[in-house]
Amino acid sequence: MLGKIQRNMKSNKTKESISKSSPRSSRSSNSVKSVQRDQLENHLADLLNVHAIKDYCPNGLQVQGKPVIKKVVTGVTASLALIEAAIQEGADAIVVHHGWFWKNDDVRVVGQLHARLKLLMEHQISLFAYHLPLDLHPRLGNNAQLAKLMGWTQAKGASSVGGGAMDGLIWSGKPSPSQKNLGQLARSMASRLGRDPLVVGDLSRPIKNIAWCTGAAQGYINEGVSMKVDAYISGEISEPTYHIAQEMGVAYIAAGHHATERYGVQALGQEIAKKWGITHQFIDIHNPV
Repeated sequence: MLGKIQRNMKSNKTKESISKSSPRSSRSSNSVKSVQRDQLENHLADLLNVHAIKDYCPNGLQVQGKPVIKKVVTGVTASLALIEAAIQEGADAIVVHHGWFWKNDDVRVVGQLHARLKLLMEHQISLFAYHLPLDLHPRLGNNAQLAKLMGWTQAKGASSVGGGAMDGLIWSGKPSPSQKNLGQLARSMASRLGRDPLVVGDLSRPIKNIAWCTGAAQGYINEGVSMKVDAYISGEISEPTYHIAQEMGVAYIAAGHHATERYGVQALGQEIAKKWGITHQFIDIHNPV
């Protein structure tokens, strides 16, 4: 079965959603209201174990802005829309999950990259990006934060892809007690993520064990199946994914790349605000993918 779970809720597809850390939760006890750019970069490199993780892009400070940061905006992707919104909100720095300078990208500063970079440079806004390090973090990472949102319990000694520094790329565990079958699980995800997931499988199928990896992790479905789960959950789906799920006897949920990766960067922004007492604001630029 291949289908979509319908939900009764309004969808905002034209305006970005903005949330700000409350003054009480974002202020540290000593009320420090700024942080040095280089100090923030070094702290995040240690916190996210950046130097131990091989990635498809540079992690950390990608564009250098002003040396002192008083306000941080977080978002999923360093798009032009996010940069424009951050400028309007008076940000000194932007922290994202999807940054720039990916492997095999055109290295010329032309077109789309030129337009984005020009705005950052004109307004002296720093851009920080953390891809796999933010996926992998056991507390602030996308997998951890999705589990927290959904009420999932991680299994002890959960398997992973590659081991070592890559430990934690795929999580396994148990769904919330209210998510007893595939239909309930999918409807719960639709309600909490604000997006209809694409579902492969019988909606009445009991779900006792699950594995998940946010974003574009449909290619890890075989690793998910090896964890002896009833359902594997990620953000996207490819043509072969349907056949693998059907033939391997596992349910599959594609819950949205953007939708499943909104929460790690928010948690990271809140961590920054709490440590230094600076202002943090999450801006959600709509993306249906």
